[in-house]
Amino acid sequence: MSVKIKELPKEERPRERLLKYGSNVLSNEELLALIIKSGSKKRSAKDIAQEVLRSYENVQEIRNITYEQLIGREGIGDSKACSILAAIELGERLQQSVTLEKKRLNQADLVFKYYQNYFFKTSQEHFYCIYVDSQKRFIKESLLFVGTLNQSLVHPREVFKEAYLVSASGIICVHNHPSGVETPSREDIHLTNRLKEIGLLLGVPILDHVIIGKNKYYSFFENDML
Repeated sequence: MSVKIKELPKEERPRERLLKYGSNVLSNEELLALIIKSGSKKRSAKDIAQEVLRSYENVQEIRNITYEQLIGREGIGDSKACSILAAIELGERLQQSVTLEKKRLNQADLVFKYYQNYFFKTSQEHFYCIYVDSQKRFIKESLLFVGTLNQSLVHPREVFKEAYLVSASGIICVHNHPSGVETPSREDIHLTNRLKEIGLLLGVPILDHVIIGKNKYYSFFENDML
């Protein structure tokens, strides 16, 4: 028989535990139950949270859950599904926002670790530019293009226009391969060479182009391609 959260002893309820001990002591199930807030006639919020989490081998995979997958579960309607998706997205953005800011981006590995989690859940190519100062410190990132599974249309004008707007001294390009293979394609090499030439002419060099695969990355700089 399902036990509703309000039927638990007060000291065992997720909200009360959070207020008394802090959010870090709560289990994944309790955190998700708080986001869900309330259950249905037959199931508690805790039961619903358990079912969602049991659908995945580890909590990291929940970032891939979709609205359609949530709405089809008993006890989860439009409001609860949107709350869960919003919480997941906010967590992703918070994780990313504190990773690059004020850091010196002199290693492709830092870029890889920053974008790996985001690209994990997308089936399209995304092309980002990271704009840095003369010390290679992060100024701004911009998502400039989203392509299909097989191609991404990148125009140099947009890449360098943004660089001038933020007074950048250099640019690090980043994009993903949804196939999971990090090896650069012929088009990737051609684009990188083209951006490199323009960057040298304009005085805003391309410092690196990092391609994100499934669990690996390819750095043009580290491979002496820049």
